[in-house]
Amino acid sequence: MNVVGGERSSIVDKWAPAMAVVVANTVTGSVNALVKKALDGGVNHMVIGAYRLAISAFILAPLAYFLERKTRPKITLRLLIDHFISGLIGASLVQFFFMLGLSYTSATVSGAFLSMMPAITFALSLILRMESVRDLKSETGMLKVMGTLICVSGALLLTFYKGPQISHFHSHPEALQNNNNHQSKTNNWLLGCLYAAIGASFFSMWMLFQGTLNIKYPCKYTSICLMSVFGSFQCALLSLYKRRTVNDWVIDDRFVIFVIAYAGIVGQAMSTVATTWSIKKLGAVFASTFSPIMLISATLFDFLILHTPLCLGSIIGSVVVVTGLYVYLWGKNKEMKAAATMCPPIQNEDKYNTNDNNTNNNGSRLSV
Repeated sequence: MNVVGGERSSIVDKWAPAMAVVVANTVTGSVNALVKKALDGGVNHMVIGAYRLAISAFILAPLAYFLERKTRPKITLRLLIDHFISGLIGASLVQFFFMLGLSYTSATVSGAFLSMMPAITFALSLILRMESVRDLKSETGMLKVMGTLICVSGALLLTFYKGPQISHFHSHPEALQNNNNHQSKTNNWLLGCLYAAIGASFFSMWMLFQGTLNIKYPCKYTSICLMSVFGSFQCALLSLYKRRTVNDWVIDDRFVIFVIAYAGIVGQAMSTVATTWSIKKLGAVFASTFSPIMLISATLFDFLILHTPLCLGSIIGSVVVVTGLYVYLWGKNKEMKAAATMCPPIQNEDKYNTNDNNTNNNGSRLSV
């Protein structure tokens, strides 16, 4: 019985992180489709962003307090400024541009741009000289560059080729009326793709910034909670660009209220916790290989539940983006394996010497 229980425990430990990141990406895709539906109703997109981040902060605050109260370092003015910047580039500006692009395009197109995150991050790291250009001549470097270029090609295809509709699911009277009311947004497809690309770029910048912030402040739940608090206030200020009326903040539509609650609790707070835990267990590279699930989830949810028509350009462009993503991740995985091979394990003699040195130094040890 103990053997059987141990085997079940090992299976759960092995598959639980993968299932968590799959569920997180599936939920994120459904959130994008639901938010798109709410935006079509004329809701101020930054009001949705502010409420969503406020709910996320409310959910994460008790987790941060109970799980990290013994390990949380002191909050300094510099750390508050860093989290303000984190909220600006990783929450408010991402919400501003991404949801603006979502309102002009579709959940499928927006999800495709989010799936480009690893490639966009790699391109930004090259521009900021965080990635060595000399390494691009290697096999892994060529694969990463090739994957990035394929992703960019898919993004250009999504932007400039909408294509014919391959389904007529969206033909009932409400859908036709909805299309007529939003004909102007359909004509701004190019502008929507540009906004989605800017939003994805800001999120990539946040990932690079968060890498340094995690070193200075390793408490992830508290860090995400602070980012959500600052982001909610920033979204409230950015909402003034469109309309300066209190009525925007009074939401009486039950569907919109459900979308905001679902996006804040499940899509923002819980999915962030699940993704963070999965990255800790599986690594960032392996966890990011599941990001196309978000694109598939958004497409299926948009088509089957919300009855949005599928366009040929969106499908082809999404397939190209996913292909480029996996080419990039292939190169990144080979790079990590090569780096692990170049770092041989410590021999026994070295361990004994290290222990002797630590003993002579009053037992002091630097923990990694």
